[in-house]
Amino acid sequence: MNQSAAAGSEPRLPVRGRSVPLARFQGLPGTGERRKWWFVLSLLAALSALAVATILIGTYAVSIKNVYQVVATHLTGGDVAALDRLYNTVIWEIRIPRILLVVLVGCALASSGAVYQGAFRNPLVEPFILGVSAGASLGAALSIVYPGIFFNAQLGAFMFALLAVFLAYLGARADGKTPVVTLILAGVIINTLFQALVSIMKYLADDQALRAIVFWTMGGFYYGAWGDIRTLAPPIMICFAAVWMLGWRLNVLSMGDEEARSMGVDPDIFKLILIVLATIMTAVAVSAVGIIAWVGLMMPHVVRMLLGPDNRFVIPGSALLAGIFLLICDTLARTLTTAEIPVSIITSILGAPFLFHLLRTKGRFIYGA
Repeated sequence: MNQSAAAGSEPRLPVRGRSVPLARFQGLPGTGERRKWWFVLSLLAALSALAVATILIGTYAVSIKNVYQVVATHLTGGDVAALDRLYNTVIWEIRIPRILLVVLVGCALASSGAVYQGAFRNPLVEPFILGVSAGASLGAALSIVYPGIFFNAQLGAFMFALLAVFLAYLGARADGKTPVVTLILAGVIINTLFQALVSIMKYLADDQALRAIVFWTMGGFYYGAWGDIRTLAPPIMICFAAVWMLGWRLNVLSMGDEEARSMGVDPDIFKLILIVLATIMTAVAVSAVGIIAWVGLMMPHVVRMLLGPDNRFVIPGSALLAGIFLLICDTLARTLTTAEIPVSIITSILGAPFLFHLLRTKGRFIYGA
C-alpha cells in the first residue's frame, strides 16, 4: 500500500499520451510542477522589474515619471511632439529598444543552448561549438572587407552562421545517423577552418575595416534600435515558441535514441527540426549583435540545477534568466566607464567563474560527473 502510494506520487512527465517517471530522463527526482511554474513566473517578474530599472540607469538621468509619460504617449497615440525631445530620444529611441534587444538576444542564445544540450544529451554542446560564431564572424568580415558581396554585415553573418552549422551537421552525418561526438568534432573542424578564413580577412583588411571586424566580434548592443526589434522579434519568438512546444519531445530525446523510437518519436527527424530552429534563433541574434559568449552554455546549466531536467521548464527558464543576466551585463558595460565596454567581455568575466563554481559544487549531483 505504501509502496503503491509512493510510486503514484513519483514525479512524471507526459510523453505521447502516457506518463513516464521523471527520474528516467536524468536520474533525478522532480521538484513539483507548481513550484517550477511559480519559479518561471518569478523570473518573468524579475526580468520585467529589472527592465524598468535599467531604463532609469545611464549617463543621462531620467525619472520614473519621465518614463511613464514617454511610454504612455507612444502607446496611446498621444502627441509625441509635445514631449521633451531629449527625454523622448533617450527613453524611447535609445534605451527601450536596446533593452528589448538584450532580452530577445538572451532568449535566443539561452533557449538554443538548452535545445542543443537536450537533443544531444551533452551539457557542453551549444550552437557556438558547431560553428555559429565562426560562421557569423566570417560572414561579417567578408561584408566589411568586401561591401559589395552582401547588403550589410548582419545579412552576411546570418547566412554564414547557418552555413557553418549545416556543414558541421552534414560532415558528421553517416549511415543515416549523427553521432554526438562526431558532430562536435565536425563543429571543431568548421570552427577552425572559418576562424582561419576570418584571419585571412583581417590580414587583407585596411586599418578601418580591421577595427570594424574586431569590434563586431566582441559583441555588443551599441546600436540597438526599433528596426532591429522589428527584424529580430518575429523569427526569434516563432522559433522559441516552436521549441518550447516541442519540449516534451526533447525530454524523450534526452532518454536516448532507442527509447525515443520505442515511444514513437523519430530521433533523427526531431533532432534536425530542433537543431534548425535553435540555429536560426542563434544566427539571427548573433548577426545583429556579434558574438556574446557563455550565455547559451551557462543559463541552461543554472536552470537545470534549480528546476531539474524537464525541458518544458528549462527552455523558458533559461530564456528569462538569460534576459536578466544580459541586462545586468549590458548595464555594467555601458555605465562602468565613459567608453562602452563590449558586453561579451562582461559575460565572460562574470560567467566563466560562476559556471566553474556551479560545476564544482553541484556538477557531481546533477550530471553524475
